[in-house]
Amino acid sequence: MSHHENGADHVHDLIKDQRTAILTTVHDESGKLTARPMACQQADLDGTLWFLAFVDSEKTWEIRRRPDVNVAFTEEGKWVSISGSAEVLRDPAKARELWNDFAEAWFQCEPEDPRVAVIRVDGESAEYWDSPGKVGQIVGVLTAKVTGARPDDGENETVRL
Repeated sequence: MSHHENGADHVHDLIKDQRTAILTTVHDESGKLTARPMACQQADLDGTLWFLAFVDSEKTWEIRRRPDVNVAFTEEGKWVSISGSAEVLRDPAKARELWNDFAEAWFQCEPEDPRVAVIRVDGESAEYWDSPGKVGQIVGVLTAKVTGARPDDGENETVRL
């Protein structure tokens, strides 16, 4: 049961300040999955996530072949898994909007360079786990040990984006 009136807003709150995500793509026709760390440049309220990549990278080829993806975020006490569909765009204006010092250092070019692609992930659903924090977890574990009940592992919900 959610403590939040709008689950999609809560998902956004959990990920909006996280920059590192794990992007999982379908590697080949056999269904083999490939997961890799990516810098999430922007997370929109509607569940759209934005990344930058080299246009000829393996991940962009995988997305073009099969757009089904998962994006996972984690930080102390917060885990979010977003399932959706991705597309590779050649959009210099959006690349410029997403550009930052990290992107400049990584790509060693300008955002308008034809080697730079924008990956747009349209989130369709998300599952999140929001724990009460380290102190809350310790108290929960100790209470469970004394009472024999399961510890409160926080809030878990699946939401449509």
